[in-house]
Amino acid sequence: MHHRRQGREDNPLRRDADRTRARLRVTFMVACLLAVVCGVAVGRSAWTDAGRAAAEIARHRHSVTAVTVGDTTYRAGPEPSTRPVPVAPATWRDTSHRVHTETVPVPAATRNGETVRLWVDDRGNATTAPPGTAHIALHAIGLGTGASATIVLAAGAAVYARLRIVDARSGQAWESEWESVEPRWSGRLRPGQGSGDD
Repeated sequence: MHHRRQGREDNPLRRDADRTRARLRVTFMVACLLAVVCGVAVGRSAWTDAGRAAAEIARHRHSVTAVTVGDTTYRAGPEPSTRPVPVAPATWRDTSHRVHTETVPVPAATRNGETVRLWVDDRGNATTAPPGTAHIALHAIGLGTGASATIVLAAGAAVYARLRIVDARSGQAWESEWESVEPRWSGRLRPGQGSGDD
């Protein structure tokens, strides 16, 4: 049993290039495992930080009821590829009972005199809703996935480059060894070798 195990480790057909390839495969698998661990750590950290930031933002934003004072029109989206945003002039009171009038996004087909829910900041100016759980989760997943992908791609590129070098050296070694064996193997004469030469 011991002899069989030893023979497997000292297999003469197993070359240094084969051992290097095996080590590189193990290295890549370890890098993939490390990428998963790092991705989870980055995602959790991003979730925690974004959750704290969202809670802080939510402390300074309030939902109020506004009344539209004009017809709905459309404003160009923030990017050329986005759809136009329906907007209408509206009026509302902030927590200090000051009256504000501003053109704000509204649901499509909102008519003059209808009420809409609106998010305002501490000064009563219209703003966006605080980030929700879905937004925070997408942000955390995106950062975690990006970190994992970066590690896997970097490790894959390094292993691929090293495998190319190993393959090139292995090919050169095979050619060199074959040059010394091939004439005897095939029975052909080498240049400068006579029929009686060994």
